[in-house]
Amino acid sequence: MVQITLPDGSQREFPGPVTVAEVAASIGAGLAKAALAGKVDGKVVDTSFTIERNAQLAIVTGKDADGLEVIRHSTAHLLAYAVKELFPEAQVTIGPVIENGFFYDFSFSRSFTPEDLIAIEKRMTELANKDEPVVRRVLPRDDAVAHFKNMGEHYKAEIIASIPANEDVSLYREGSFEDLCRGPHVPSTGKLKHFKLMKVAGAYWRGDHRNEMLQRIYGTAWASKDDLQQYLTRLEEAEKRDHRKLGRELDLFHIDEHSPGTVFWHPKGWTVWQQVEQYMRRVYQDNGYQEVKAPQILDRTLWEKSGHWDNYKDNMFTTDSENRHYALKPMNCPHHCEIYKTAPRSYKDLPLRLAEFGTVYRYEQSGELHGLTRVRGFTQDDAHLFCRPDQVKDEFKKVIDLVLFVLNSLDFPEFTAQISLRDQEDRSKYIGSESNWEIAEQAIIEAAAEKGLNTVIEYGEAAFYGPKLDFMVKDALGRSWQLGTIQVDYNLPERFELEYVDSDNSRKRPVMIHRAPFGSMERFLAVLLEHCAGNFPLWLTPLQVKILPISDKFSAYAHDIAHALKLADIRAEVDDRSEKIGKKIRDTEIVKVPYMLIVGEKEQEEKVVSVRKHGEGDKGSFTLQHFIDELSVQIKEQMLGKRSSTV
Repeated sequence: MVQITLPDGSQREFPGPVTVAEVAASIGAGLAKAALAGKVDGKVVDTSFTIERNAQLAIVTGKDADGLEVIRHSTAHLLAYAVKELFPEAQVTIGPVIENGFFYDFSFSRSFTPEDLIAIEKRMTELANKDEPVVRRVLPRDDAVAHFKNMGEHYKAEIIASIPANEDVSLYREGSFEDLCRGPHVPSTGKLKHFKLMKVAGAYWRGDHRNEMLQRIYGTAWASKDDLQQYLTRLEEAEKRDHRKLGRELDLFHIDEHSPGTVFWHPKGWTVWQQVEQYMRRVYQDNGYQEVKAPQILDRTLWEKSGHWDNYKDNMFTTDSENRHYALKPMNCPHHCEIYKTAPRSYKDLPLRLAEFGTVYRYEQSGELHGLTRVRGFTQDDAHLFCRPDQVKDEFKKVIDLVLFVLNSLDFPEFTAQISLRDQEDRSKYIGSESNWEIAEQAIIEAAAEKGLNTVIEYGEAAFYGPKLDFMVKDALGRSWQLGTIQVDYNLPERFELEYVDSDNSRKRPVMIHRAPFGSMERFLAVLLEHCAGNFPLWLTPLQVKILPISDKFSAYAHDIAHALKLADIRAEVDDRSEKIGKKIRDTEIVKVPYMLIVGEKEQEEKVVSVRKHGEGDKGSFTLQHFIDELSVQIKEQMLGKRSSTV
């Protein structure tokens, strides 16, 4: 007798071993038809999986996150099936699930074209409509290697050959196509109805640039037609909001082939940057931070001391001079340790909070570079707090408060706090003692809980020197971005032999807290730009007001207005082109200036301004002083995280 416990606590008994599909059928025909997989004692399995002893079972459908992953995984195999049908000489490699979809890498003699993608997607639909069963079988490793070699699938054979010889491997067949896979898969291809191929890109075999360049076909798959359409609509909106596109249109920045992965900031973009930097500088000052500045290039020995050379050297830019080896800094933390060491420290001096807008350099492969979000040179709003062990939790909580204040001020109310801990299976890639890691991890978990944060725990995502709390921020399209980070570090103080004199005159090690509310200035500005679609908050926008004289004879009055606005720290300029007022208004709307002041004969005589607001139109006439007062209040309130507006 096999007893099955369902999610609602009810139980069903079967005389002997029973498959997931049979359990679903016993519950109801509708559930049997909707079943994509099962979750047996927490593990997702095929519907053909046989349960041989008492177990807990949940039937997985398209309404479940696990079901959506099974759909996407199975659709990746359907893609490979279609490619092999249309292009038999193509070789298959790997096809994993990714966020919102999947990809599959192929080795093929020529580049896939947009027309090829259309044909492949059509063939996928035809194969899905055949509703062919997906059948699993298991082979010994060596037999599987021989099987794929005989098929001419050398990449697949190489993958299997890397599996330990004593392990069996599972294969899944649908129609004439068979692929290596752990599974699980949908029971038949007919379950795959709502998918779309998106693009082709290059990808090195096994991610190594020394290997062959493969072709990666990306696709998306969903449980329903509506879900697919909603996703495609979001993509269209995301394309409109692409920070690279907006950066060009709004004349904010560009990236040049002469310096790949670094940014040329234009006057308007640099204005936004400076506003953000000065804002954060005021936050530093209000929270007891001292700002410092450290060198960009340092001797290799410092990076050996910090542990970066052993754990990070492949990501560092290096150079030699006068028989010495140097590296551009990939991080700011060792420099702040060196500043800490320049003077004796007492327990009364702690916490010591050192902050720096430090530009760092990390080697990213050219194919991975992407606008402002993946660069080789970027500036961190970085700080390192040196504190006593008894201060760690309170300081960590204060940093959480600071990050929350910043996110709210910049209109990012939705986020998830990700606690990033060590890989439980592989501790070798982390430096420091087991006890210090346990203390640091516990401090983060407790601090996050006491601040009431909505947290998730991710194992294996910790930095090599310590655990961290990452803020995964949602933008206006519901996309998640990692921005702010807070990290606890017992290791660098040990490596740099940092000390303070305690109240009993003994020498103790401080603890370091690393924190960067933005993460990097470049990445943050990219996310902000896409989040607001180029409509920056008033306090951040490069040009806050444009004055539009109706004709040349009102130009002097317009310039007087601009002068008064500038005296009030409001960024303004005059459009005194010899153009019709309608064109001036349209051009100003395009570049997303928040406010336009129209001035003509009436305005000049009455000493008023006619106000237009971007995206809203005419707001009426005001005295200039009233307008200045209203904008000044708006700007101040926005910087405090408030959203009121009367103009």
